[in-house]
Amino acid sequence: MTETELIERAQQGDKSAYIELIRIHQRTVEKFAFQCGVHSNDLADVSQEVFVKLYRFLHQFKQDRFTTWLYKITLNATRDYYRKEQREQVKEERLSAQQQMPASSAEKHVLNFEEDRLLHNAINELDEKYRYPLILFYFHELKYEEIAEVLNISLSTVKVRILRAKEKLKAVILQEGGVENG
Repeated sequence: MTETELIERAQQGDKSAYIELIRIHQRTVEKFAFQCGVHSNDLADVSQEVFVKLYRFLHQFKQDRFTTWLYKITLNATRDYYRKEQREQVKEERLSAQQQMPASSAEKHVLNFEEDRLLHNAINELDEKYRYPLILFYFHELKYEEIAEVLNISLSTVKVRILRAKEKLKAVILQEGGVENG
């Protein structure tokens, strides 16, 4: 069964088709959420929120590119997570303490997609307006046009932000890596 057929069946209330859509896209959602800065111990919660929203709004989906639409939902869920994290200072302290612990197997699993932990940390230090286009382009292989659609920005803005993101990323890596200029 094609993805289009799965979507149509899920839109008509076929729960098995919806579950298959989750199975197909869960890894992509978790990977993108993690790369956007969601802590590994919160990936399941954010991912669940994405698929709840997907279920609630699947009837609104038109025949665009499904993964682009799913990236938008994931990005919004990730942003919601940031807002929630900022409001809950106690949770932030708990997460900070947990980051001191060895990386969980889920985090290691997702980090297999990154070249290394330094790169992941450096990307997370970028402002989100640079981080998201960079992640979507290099790790999710979206075209500039698709990135513009996901982030709701112009094509020229995507190009400029990716260029600036690479410059900023290089500076962060040089600083983090202990390379001295001079």
